[in-house]
Amino acid sequence: MGDREDFLTWIKTDLYRAETALHDGDPEPRRTLWSHEEPVSVLGAWRNARGLAEVDALFTALGASFSHCTSYAFELLAYDVVGDMAYTAGLEHVSASVDGKPRTYTLRATQVYRRENAAWRVAHRHGDTVTQ
Repeated sequence: MGDREDFLTWIKTDLYRAETALHDGDPEPRRTLWSHEEPVSVLGAWRNARGLAEVDALFTALGASFSHCTSYAFELLAYDVVGDMAYTAGLEHVSASVDGKPRTYTLRATQVYRRENAAWRVAHRHGDTVTQ
């Protein structure tokens, strides 16, 4: 397999499982897949974070807010891999409880990845609510 195929497999397995776990209240799998090197950043639908400490605090807050994920799907619209950098753009369709209240929503999500020690790591995320 080539870089693009390997990356896409990682997106559809490891990253998918981490995002599902986060929406079920467990931020640890997401933490594992994120870079532990600066710079990292999130421009989030509910909160922004810049730097390792802020991003980690954000993941803790999200894990405390989310629970009872009944559905998570990532609709990949575009992606590419160039050397040790990659990106994805797509729609996240989620049904989960947020602060104890069941919600169903869609986020537009763009992420930037870098290869670190032969493994893909998320370095940046931008997500916003689709309001159509």
